[in-house]
Amino acid sequence: MSKPRPISGFPEWLPPQRMIEQRFLDKIKDVFELYGYAPLETRAVEPMDQLLRKGETSKEVYVLRRLQEDPASGAEDSLGLHFDLTVPFARYVLENSGKLQFPFRRYQIQKVWRGERPQEGRYREFLQADIDVVDRDTLPAHYEAEMPLVIGDALGSLPIPKVTIQVNNRKVCEGYYRGLGVGDPEAALRAVDKLDKIGPARVGQLLVETAGASEAQAKAVLALAEISAPDASFADSVRALGVSDPLLDEGLAELVAVVETAAAYAPGLCVADLKIARGLDYYTGTVYETQLAGFERFGSICSGGRYDNLATSGNERFPGVGISIGLTRILGLLFGAGKLGVSRDVPTCVLVALADEEHRRSADGIAAALRSRGIPVEVSPTAAKYGKQIRYAERRGIPYVWFPGDPDSVKDIRSGDQVDADPATWSPPAADLHPVITELQ
Repeated sequence: MSKPRPISGFPEWLPPQRMIEQRFLDKIKDVFELYGYAPLETRAVEPMDQLLRKGETSKEVYVLRRLQEDPASGAEDSLGLHFDLTVPFARYVLENSGKLQFPFRRYQIQKVWRGERPQEGRYREFLQADIDVVDRDTLPAHYEAEMPLVIGDALGSLPIPKVTIQVNNRKVCEGYYRGLGVGDPEAALRAVDKLDKIGPARVGQLLVETAGASEAQAKAVLALAEISAPDASFADSVRALGVSDPLLDEGLAELVAVVETAAAYAPGLCVADLKIARGLDYYTGTVYETQLAGFERFGSICSGGRYDNLATSGNERFPGVGISIGLTRILGLLFGAGKLGVSRDVPTCVLVALADEEHRRSADGIAAALRSRGIPVEVSPTAAKYGKQIRYAERRGIPYVWFPGDPDSVKDIRSGDQVDADPATWSPPAADLHPVITELQ
């Protein structure tokens, strides 16, 4: 077999990186559950017509079919891998609405797939950690203010740089565009969503070409997008532009509530940024993007928003709001920059040494006694000289070596301290029990 070549966009972390990922997942899950979100997992595939109902995503969806299947046969519904967790969640709510208690709060941590060009911090297979709240018929706006607080606590529990959540409201943008008389407000939103990528001049051209805006209207749209504030003063700046519309007023009131709630409970976490639009068409209210300090050029690492019409069927309607942490994106950026480390490369805290192979069973008994008390242990792979066994532990970062005897003893191979020990009572310091994640400078 020839040497395999890696496939770009499908990250495979080394064991120390995977341990960091698992610790991050544990922390995030704990915070989600502190806020009352219940765990959920949905299937990896959805019918293509469901995946493509909302948003310009057809170029990113991976199609799933059997190798020998004729795509034109129509024998089975066309299936695709989900590109986010919101669309399958909406489908799940519709299918299970009779079994759920509303408002329904769930978190979902799964891989998703997008057929886009791989680059630093952007992958074709990646892990997302989502929270959503849905309700039947109506969803109170206060849930839109809760989302940043949960994410602030979740990301704040991790050893990563400071995050800033940028918030806007689709109603503000759409109401403003209507008040201006822009022909296609949705096209205007899609154009503004490209502002950071292509700059204001090109966005202005797109507004004229795709949204039916005049040059004066395009200039006014860009003026709205320039407004940003860490407090409710952004609303005065919007009103000063002299555009009026009932939808604009509604959106401003909702966005003020989000910003003021965040300022009261998590000062410095949120900023109102009126260029944030989000590319997916299903968002209808508050939208969120999140910047990681020092990595702003790579875009948002946590995004989401309010959606009123995604989970609908006939007379049934389940509006919701959600936000998603791009965990693989965060880790990829921090790993690439050498910003995350771990105190050792293996979970093992203690290596039980072997005098000879005849004593392996008794060594296994010592290991079992330590494991029963929650201490990660492995037994030496060979009965080499003790010096070689100690060097084996050093290479793997294992801090303690256990020497069976009468009595047994345990050695901290970093300091050289060695003490008598009983596997039924001895415990390492709490800091040594598990690998510790560190934010490197």
